[in-house]
Amino acid sequence: MDRSLRRAAKAMREKRNRDRANEEFVRAIASSVYDKLNDMVTKFPSFDSLPPFYRETVQILFNVDRMKKSLGALSWAASQSREVGYGYVREMRHAPDTASARKQATARISSIVHQVDGDLRFLNEARNVLRKLPDIGDEFTVVVAGYPNVGKSSFIRLASSAEPEVAGYPFTTKQIVVGHREIGRRERMQFVDTPGILDRPEEERNPIEQQALAAIANVADVVLFIIDASEACGYTLADQLHLLEDIREKMAMVPVEVAVNKADLQSLEGYANMSTMTGEGVEDVVARLLTHRGSSPTSP
Repeated sequence: MDRSLRRAAKAMREKRNRDRANEEFVRAIASSVYDKLNDMVTKFPSFDSLPPFYRETVQILFNVDRMKKSLGALSWAASQSREVGYGYVREMRHAPDTASARKQATARISSIVHQVDGDLRFLNEARNVLRKLPDIGDEFTVVVAGYPNVGKSSFIRLASSAEPEVAGYPFTTKQIVVGHREIGRRERMQFVDTPGILDRPEEERNPIEQQALAAIANVADVVLFIIDASEACGYTLADQLHLLEDIREKMAMVPVEVAVNKADLQSLEGYANMSTMTGEGVEDVVARLLTHRGSSPTSP
């Protein structure tokens, strides 16, 4: 409203005739409010066209139906503001007191905007969160799982061709790491580390994290589960294997590859062994992951 009033006051000053100036003020404030609210609505992405991961993320965080309802409220407020304003402009052509009509029009438009104050604040909060979501594109995707400190982020940094992106993750207070690697002409694979969701057993996950697991399943072409057989991570091998079985059960439609990290301390027979400390075996693990390209349920 402050922005619209400033614009209207500027437009008013450009008219020498007092009555025409009052008309221009109302026309300007109605147009400004309409343009701003309508711009907010049109710039929000279409929820139906979002990739599954982002659509489910929006649903988890803010509820798609509530967001649609708030956007509908803004559309209503935009059209009402313009209709009320232009209605007053037409009446002011023959009104004996255009200054009074200007005040009435401003009050009514302001009242309309205040009716959607809650929707504006809600959508502003949603925008500020959603704009910070990591860029998980429609590419061959490896979701990296395992207990904390087993070397998930270190593996991504070694396997990625560039420094991974680290972004705030809305499901937890931690962060998500996304790394990319060129695997052909105009083709990349991406690695996604999801702390707080896939690094503890099901019984320790809260309801939001349970829903987030479903969202992650939509982007995973293959899951890489990393084990620390040396137990230097602070978790027993038995607990790690239990979590592995839990991940296999919850993401049954996604193939799961297992790699044992810190093999320079302790290797494990029957699994791919690597060391993110020395780099040994990392490329072999990447090669195994690439065998799933184009064969998993989520691949294009």
